[in-house]
Formats: sequence, C-alpha cells, structure tokens
Amino acid sequence: MALKKIQDEVDFYEQRLKEAESKLYEYYCSQKKDVVKVIDQEITDRWSMYHGDCIEVMKGLPSNLIHYSIFSPPFSSLFTYSNSIRDMGNSTDGEFYDHFEYFIEELYRVLMPGRLVSIHCSDIPAMKERDGYIGLKDFPGKILRLFENVGFIYHSKVMIWKDPLVEVTRTKAIGLMHKQIVKDSSMCRNGTPDYIITIRKTGVNKELISHKNGFEYYIGEREEPKQKRGGSNLTNKYSHHVWQRYASSVWFDIRQGNTLNVKQARDKEDERHICPLQLDVIARCLELWTNEGDIVLSPFAGIGSEGYGALKMRRKFIGIELKKSYYDVAVKNLYLVSKTKYKGFGLV
Repeated sequence: MALKKIQDEVDFYEQRLKEAESKLYEYYCSQKKDVVKVIDQEITDRWSMYHGDCIEVMKGLPSNLIHYSIFSPPFSSLFTYSNSIRDMGNSTDGEFYDHFEYFIEELYRVLMPGRLVSIHCSDIPAMKERDGYIGLKDFPGKILRLFENVGFIYHSKVMIWKDPLVEVTRTKAIGLMHKQIVKDSSMCRNGTPDYIITIRKTGVNKELISHKNGFEYYIGEREEPKQKRGGSNLTNKYSHHVWQRYASSVWFDIRQGNTLNVKQARDKEDERHICPLQLDVIARCLELWTNEGDIVLSPFAGIGSEGYGALKMRRKFIGIELKKSYYDVAVKNLYLVSKTKYKGFGLV
C-alpha cells in the first residue's frame, strides 16, 4: 500500500509538471518574437527536412502547395517522443486537442484543394492510474471530428490488423491476458488495430491521379496475383485483383516488421516506445493517392519513414521533426534512399 501511495504521488506530480510545461509552451507561442521557427534544416532538389515545431515551420510554406500528407500524430498522453514543451504528446487530453486544432488549420491551408491527408492512429488505452478507469479512448474519432470542424471531408477509413499476442506482450494489457478469462472475462477485450483515416480538403482536384492501365505492382505480404498484368484497364486482370485487396475495409496483408530502424534514433530521454508506420502502408497510400513528382508532407516525420517511401516512389518530400535525434536519423535515411536507384518498388 505504501508503495502504491508513493507511485500515485509520482503520477500526480508528473501530470502537474506536464500541465505547467504546456502553459509555458503557450506563453512562448504568444511571444512571437522569441519563437524559433526552424532550428536546423537540410534541403535538396527532391526533399527538405526541417528540425522544429511543425506549426511554426508550416507557416513558412505557401498555401495550396502540398499534394498529399501522411503521418502518425503524437498520441495524446500515450507515446512520449521527446521531453520538449513543444511536443503535443506531453499535453493532457484537453490541451492536446486544443493544440492539435491549430495544427489542422495550418495543414488545411498548405494542402491543395481536393487533395487528401491520411492519419495513422489507433484507440488509446485508458489506464486506472491516469484516467481513473480501465477501457479505451476513441482517439481516431476525436481527431476526425477536429478535422471536420476545420472543414475537411471524411473520405475513408481502413483497419490494419495487428497480432493481439504481440500487443499483449508489448503492453501487458490486462484485457488481453489469458489469465483474465479465468478470473473475470467481463474485463477481456479485443486487440486494438491501427487505422488509416483519410480526409479530403474541399474544392476540385485539378491534377488528376490517373492509373491509366491499373496497378502494375502489389504491395504486401501475400502472394502476388497470378492473373496477367499489363494491357488496358479492361484486360489487366492482375490490377483488378490487387484493387480487391486494397479496397478491403481491413488490410490483413501488411508486413508488420517492414519498418525503418527506430533503435538508432532512441535516446535515454525516451520515456516510452515509439510507434513506427509500416512501409507497406505508406507505399499503398502513395500509390492510391499521389502521382509521381507530387509533394508529400509529413509534419511529424520521426525518422523519415514517409519520406523514405515517397522518394523510393519518385515523389518529392517535405518533413518536419521536433526531436533532434529523430531529425538526424531522418536526414541520414533520406540521403540513403536518394542515392539508391529503384524500379517500381524493388531495388534495381
């Protein structure tokens, strides 16, 4: 009991510290002359990577510049990426959604009319010591409503299957443990999948995304369709079968381990694990919703996964990252992929 009381006190003061840091961040934002817009940057003819606060950096981008944006947002109070007071993940739930809405408004401005944004997210576990109860919080639903409030149109949502055994091993969630079946199955629950929520800016898309002969490649862990590829839209049966997989409301065939290496970007100040976006997911979204040469934005770029995929598929990329160790690794990854020649989705 004494140990639990001490832990409760630690949790209480940690929460108060986060609230104080958030208020300090708001004060810094109000003192515009003291705000540093870009801490560091690396710019080439194919990609730009900025170290700084995404809202401040995006203010320097022209309106209607971006063809597509894909990213994993900082999950409110769940994943801690840095100890910076500018990190939205260091906010309470209410403060997080207030800050995130400012971000959405800026994203709406820089996106081209009729073009899309894809958000990689999942439900957030509610914890007794933090939230007062055990359950789930509808993080995807809350951020979708924020995007709609700013003026975006809800376009689509796809579920990405994850192995519940891997989840329980990583999170130690009571609801996924087999022993809970024996004790009291009223507290048992399903695993939490990832989602890709896609929204669209109002207006007409003036640069059509046309796959004239359908799909020529399949991205995923299943065996490739055996049907003949190539030819016209009508004769390319290979493309029809690829589309059936992509059009599914659940993507069962994402290679969960197909991610960039995050270990090299971690440092001693990382409080919890980070959440990498699978390269298969990025490639599918880019194939569906961009053309070659389009500008792809990741405002929470991490170690550069979205940029890695974009450059590999002959798109251009703008990335923004607040945490220095992630920014440094992202720059290395972008230089690496820029020096490699690709044909389709495989190495030449």
